[in-house]
Amino acid sequence: MFKIWAKVITDGKIVRQTVYENPGRFSYSGFFTYLADICEELDIATPVLLKSHIFSYAKFNTVSFIPRDFTEPVSYDKLVLENVVI
Repeated sequence: MFKIWAKVITDGKIVRQTVYENPGRFSYSGFFTYLADICEELDIATPVLLKSHIFSYAKFNTVSFIPRDFTEPVSYDKLVLENVVI
């Protein structure tokens, strides 16, 4: 089981958040699926996932998506995903 804390941030403040829980084992090959599920739950657009995003999450247990990572305009400053250590 793993958990990911997702935060939508505007002007340095969390405006929306959720904790994504999955009973299975974490795998980097399924990261886009986790990201899509999180974005659906937050009712926001899904960003483009690059290899650098996955490397950031693997190395630092966090990844940030800024407006240029989205294919459509967004009204917030960034989407941050953090690994919740159990």
